[in-house]
Amino acid sequence: MLKIKNYKKILKKKNIFSKINVNREFKSIYGTILSGFLLIIFFYSIPIIANIGGSLFIKSQVVENNSKKIFKDTLEGKDTQLSDNLDTQLNIKNLFDDIFDINEKSPTDVVRLNAATLDQLFKDTNYNLKSIRDKKIVKPIEINLLPAELKKIENSKKKKELFIKIVLPLILEENNSVRIDRKMLFSILNKNNNTSKEKLWLKKKFKQYGVVDNDLSTLKIRMDIVPVSIAIAQAAKETGWGTSRFAIQGNALFGQWTWSGEGIKPAAADNDSKHKVMKFKVLRASVRAYIRNLNTHSSYRFFRKERAIQRDNYTSLKSLELVEFLDQYAETGKEYTKILKKIIQQNSLTDFDDAKILPGSKKIKNII
Repeated sequence: MLKIKNYKKILKKKNIFSKINVNREFKSIYGTILSGFLLIIFFYSIPIIANIGGSLFIKSQVVENNSKKIFKDTLEGKDTQLSDNLDTQLNIKNLFDDIFDINEKSPTDVVRLNAATLDQLFKDTNYNLKSIRDKKIVKPIEINLLPAELKKIENSKKKKELFIKIVLPLILEENNSVRIDRKMLFSILNKNNNTSKEKLWLKKKFKQYGVVDNDLSTLKIRMDIVPVSIAIAQAAKETGWGTSRFAIQGNALFGQWTWSGEGIKPAAADNDSKHKVMKFKVLRASVRAYIRNLNTHSSYRFFRKERAIQRDNYTSLKSLELVEFLDQYAETGKEYTKILKKIIQQNSLTDFDDAKILPGSKKIKNII
């Protein structure tokens, strides 16, 4: 009897242990499932927590860009928050810093080559306008000063050709610099995140183009080229094809005025007049100042708007249409634009609008 009872007790204990084991196994399985579930939730939540934490504690690296929509709406005349102020305000503080830098770095002993020497140089390098009109390729010859003998050249065609040969590479070089910047700008605009280097570059360009409130739409409108035919025509008109006193003495190709900087006082100016024609050490600085002027001054905002519209509608800029928006450049207004158009047409200057300059690595350096 005792044995049977003992066995019963043993069996009961085994049943208890088996139940305990089952419970333990069940709890073990349940714990494993629960742990796995918790791990899944934890790892799923990490990105969300990181984003929330980043927005709270770390300055966002995302550049919000709604400039494309604002730009499009403005051109179409739609009412937007920024349309009234778009491309009208100007911060002049750092506008010409890079131009002053050209003047400061230019050597003081630049040699002025005479017309005969330049003519021979162009022949030796096979640099002629007929070839450029046909092949659209320009040799990268940089001339820093106009020859004083230009006004003595009686043959009008020869004088004009020599003048064009001098200024054409300078205009193309400056337009190329703008194109490179424009390409960089659109690369940045097509990204959601920008590097520190890109942000510094943008900051520099906002200053260079006098953009207020770091407005990307305004920068897009301002950062663009000036058609070569327009630039040549204006240089020709303002300097009498390179023969004016301002051009020879001050390398001023475009007759820009200054009230505070170094310049040459016009002979016909009133005694009370304080304005002067801006003076530059080299021609390249004059070209850059001219392009910067058209790209930033409020007087030419309709020129820039038309240029932007043409960018959207055509494969290339139409200079004969664009030139009509430069009536604010001279006191004669629309009469001035008619003269520019006549210069462009009579001298077939649109032939140079799609010309390209050879790479800078082949540039003839230290000619002067």
